[in-house]
Amino acid sequence: MHPDCDKTMRHFYAFSLLVPSYQAGLDFYVGVLGFSVMEDHRINAYKRWLVIAPETECTTNIILAKATTEAQISAIGQQTGGRVGFFLNSDNFDADYAAMRAAGVLFEQAPREESYGRVAVWQDPFGNRWDLLQRNKA
Repeated sequence: MHPDCDKTMRHFYAFSLLVPSYQAGLDFYVGVLGFSVMEDHRINAYKRWLVIAPETECTTNIILAKATTEAQISAIGQQTGGRVGFFLNSDNFDADYAAMRAAGVLFEQAPREESYGRVAVWQDPFGNRWDLLQRNKA
């Protein structure tokens, strides 16, 4: 546990993200973006508890959820109705932006400055829209 993290604090542990297959999710988030697998437990022949995170300490996790029903399959990439719904914080925007572009991540626009920080919208291969964000210091 990171010394600045407090396990007793209320926080978001994770959110689930629909993917077409566990392997497709791992290929992109772990293989391309360099996220870490935090937990991987087989629940049954078809379902896993697969938790990934961009960092191993003090972070909100992502539970990769394999879409299995028609409703879930049609929601892949549309979980937030086409809006940016996920925000990847960066402490070195330029380096992360360059590494992601070099890895083939699709950015919708060039980085821009907003009142809250520096941001660029990108998409995962499933159609989910994300912000790469370096927030201004308060």
